[in-house]
Amino acid sequence: MKRREFLATAAALGAMHLPGLLEAANQEPDWPTDLSAHRIEKIETFHSRDHYTRSLGPNAKRGPHGTGYSRPYRILTTNHGAVGLGMCWPDEEVIQPFVGAKVGDLFDPEVGTDISADPLDFVLHDLAGVILQKPVYKLLGAKGPTEIEIYSGAIYMDDLLPQADPRGVDAVVSACQMDYDAGYRAFKLKIGRGHRWMSREEGDQRDIEVTRAVRERFPDCKIMVDANDGYSVDGFLKYVTAVKDCDLYSIEEPFEEHREGLLRLREHMAKVGCQALIVDGESRDTHAPEVWRWGDYTKEYVDRFFELANEGLIDVCIFDIGALGFTRWRREMPTFEQAGIVTAPHLWGCTPKPLYCAHLAAGLGNVLIVEGIPGVGDQVDYSRFRIADGKIHVPDVPGFGISRTAGEGIGPSV
Repeated sequence: MKRREFLATAAALGAMHLPGLLEAANQEPDWPTDLSAHRIEKIETFHSRDHYTRSLGPNAKRGPHGTGYSRPYRILTTNHGAVGLGMCWPDEEVIQPFVGAKVGDLFDPEVGTDISADPLDFVLHDLAGVILQKPVYKLLGAKGPTEIEIYSGAIYMDDLLPQADPRGVDAVVSACQMDYDAGYRAFKLKIGRGHRWMSREEGDQRDIEVTRAVRERFPDCKIMVDANDGYSVDGFLKYVTAVKDCDLYSIEEPFEEHREGLLRLREHMAKVGCQALIVDGESRDTHAPEVWRWGDYTKEYVDRFFELANEGLIDVCIFDIGALGFTRWRREMPTFEQAGIVTAPHLWGCTPKPLYCAHLAAGLGNVLIVEGIPGVGDQVDYSRFRIADGKIHVPDVPGFGISRTAGEGIGPSV
């Protein structure tokens, strides 16, 4: 197929992303690899609705999470026919002025997206990888493994539903089994039922029962728990005592973080022999008035996080990959490394985010584990990624390796 015919086919099959077309045509593009030689000729928008593999129950704070949410994607096409695709939330009046801009003015492979083009962060990373014919993780330096541990972040309080006839503990165990069959070997259990949905005593006891049931059913898997700040300090210490033989891998947001509480937790864990990692950095009540070095996190929040981490009271940072931004994660990963803090970015609940995070992990390293969101989005193809034996495998294809497809979406292979 000649290049002109290929580009005509690409335009006619606009539902398909460029890497898929190149694979189908079995040819390398002959466009210039200088980003400044490419101008954005067209920006298109489509919306994709996620479809989780099942309807999800509540967590400690929020009601049922359902089957997924809808979000906009943008497709950037350059004057040479290169195509990039990615999540992109701002309104059209923010995005369309970038038509005509040189890609090289908006993106530096060594650094990431220029602040002026921050809304196009994910899309420009994909586009640059396509133009340069490199996976995003190689643009980032390929410092980490391309097979990264992944956990199911979709183990919610399904035992409480339906309200008229709750299914009980077996519903949570069944959810774990479904994700185990899909390749996951680690599960993050939502706990904190006594914060809102049950009496404190009954809810705390159910949390214990669920934890023990999952551990018994999956003796070789990692068990993580996330209370979404749904406990008091005293209450959570009692929970830790009750599950001390369950070999918890991590404890996320047990209560609103403060020095005294985390000190007590750390001391109690040592006393009962719990070696779980303490994970924090997602929830916050305030947002920065303007996006800055740390995205929409306030300076006060970031300073407090690092103070607690530097005292050894937090092991893992879970700032959100979207709230901080992909380029800012690139820039700040050395800050975490210098502070001795490992990361596991918060990703819920957009199904493409785990794939973005897998590239971040493979590119930069210092990512402990990836939060998985079992499911897929409409009109997107994730099949180049694979989840097997508890790890997500990052594809060696240009860009992120996420394509647009006509009709129903396609999930990672198992």
